[in-house]
Amino acid sequence: MSPTQLRIQGVSRTFAGARGKPPTQALLPVDFEVRENDFVTILGPSGCGKSTLLRIVAGLDFPTTGQVLLDGAPVTGPGADRGFVFQSYTLFPWLTVEQNIRFGPRERGLPETEQKERSDFFIAKVGLRGFEHHYPKQLSGGMQQRTAIARALANDPKILLLDEPFGALDNQTRVLMQELLLGIWEQARKTVLFVTHDIDEAIFMANRVAVFSARPGRIKSEIAVPFEHPRHYTLKTTPEFMAIKARLTEEIRAEAMAADAH
Repeated sequence: MSPTQLRIQGVSRTFAGARGKPPTQALLPVDFEVRENDFVTILGPSGCGKSTLLRIVAGLDFPTTGQVLLDGAPVTGPGADRGFVFQSYTLFPWLTVEQNIRFGPRERGLPETEQKERSDFFIAKVGLRGFEHHYPKQLSGGMQQRTAIARALANDPKILLLDEPFGALDNQTRVLMQELLLGIWEQARKTVLFVTHDIDEAIFMANRVAVFSARPGRIKSEIAVPFEHPRHYTLKTTPEFMAIKARLTEEIRAEAMAADAH
């Protein structure tokens, strides 16, 4: 069994109220561990705090209580050891596809030849050959997100953090992107923490699904996903997949109703 790489210990988050309003607790204390090379999806209703937790792991936000440890070291801010892919396309619009992908390695002072090797490798891996010199505005949403994934991977992070990365894509493109990312993971075996509110996506992508409660969020249950790799999209039509989906649908429905009741 792989060693634990990421430890989330008693992490909670409360946001100060604006203009005299009471503070908002986004996260109840969360304890969670992710093993090296694991692929974990965090599933929950909108506004439940799952993105807040991911931002804390990324070092883009800070916990009110608790701490995050990556390979035993506390997370105190952003770092090259964590690659982050947002839902919105966050490429540098003034840089080409290749320049975007080379940005991290360049900032870290890698030699020009290694920057080029890494960008060429990941451009091929995400199917963007021929688009190296295009700017983001010249690309479709799916191609921009491929570039964002390649940019995150080119920096060789220990862990890849994805916040609903395919949420803005049409269904067909989304399915293709799921298969693309899973194929890359099956080869690279990065540790992945992937936030989504799509139940099919959560099951298809993950080895383990962590289910979030309604806000204030906490991890209310974990479900192991027993399917072998490599996975094919036809897995989604199997009775075993449908059984897990039915269980998760019931859990998420209960949380969504709880959120509406507030």
